[in-house]
Amino acid sequence: MLETHPHTWRLLRHAPAPGAWNMSVDEAVLESVVAGKSPPTLRLYAWAPACLSLGLAQPVSDVDVAALAERAWTCVRRPTGGRAILHIDELTYAVIAPLNDPVVAGGVLESYQRLAQWLLASLENLALSARADQAYAIPAGSSPKGPVCFEVPSNYEITVEGKKLVGSAQARRRNGFLQHGTLPLFGDLARITSVLAFNSAAERGSAAQRLLEHAATVENVLGRRISWSTAADAFAACFPQQFNLRLEPGELSVGEQIRAEELARQKYASPDWTYRS
Repeated sequence: MLETHPHTWRLLRHAPAPGAWNMSVDEAVLESVVAGKSPPTLRLYAWAPACLSLGLAQPVSDVDVAALAERAWTCVRRPTGGRAILHIDELTYAVIAPLNDPVVAGGVLESYQRLAQWLLASLENLALSARADQAYAIPAGSSPKGPVCFEVPSNYEITVEGKKLVGSAQARRRNGFLQHGTLPLFGDLARITSVLAFNSAAERGSAAQRLLEHAATVENVLGRRISWSTAADAFAACFPQQFNLRLEPGELSVGEQIRAEELARQKYASPDWTYRS
């Protein structure tokens, strides 16, 4: 457990929302926290409709746009790096704070490691025995340059029996810190391959098989489903325990709401942002 003097963070629990709105809220909260207008924040949320999110620098050529439209799924580009994630049937978290906050202070790996301990404690609360290793070898047959985020774990990401369970990504800007990540609760992880571009059906099938070999959902591990609320309760309960702080339920401020609407309109819902080369 991190040794700090107790301080207060805000907890936001949000109902399922479109991808552009979710990314806009994360960025609006980050700006407000850095400006000192809002406290450090733990945000827990979900997505509706299903949304494919791309990493900040991921090429749009990875996406099968026609397949997305056929399924009425949406697409958004995250402010963080990494590869594609299909957001559906999951719990998403965002940790947002000034860079000097003791919860997130230090280098990238140091902060990843510290937050990984909270994630592990939360999963243990859900009867999941997971681990977070510092270094991973690339599994045979996998490509670290592939389009799918959950195919290969990164440093301090969460695995169960060698399969990736939680995927996270981090961004630092203007003295602010944002790490968000996703815990797939149930469903077919290979669905993502149906909306990504491959050279052939065989290549798509191989990608789906590799993904199922190297990633898992909570249902895969436990043999039963848990609800979003149950998972969110565990994440929220373990956060103040892990970091010796107070976590108080709150809402978006009026300023954050207005800024999120602006960011959604001008950035995250704009094809110029999402489908840029």
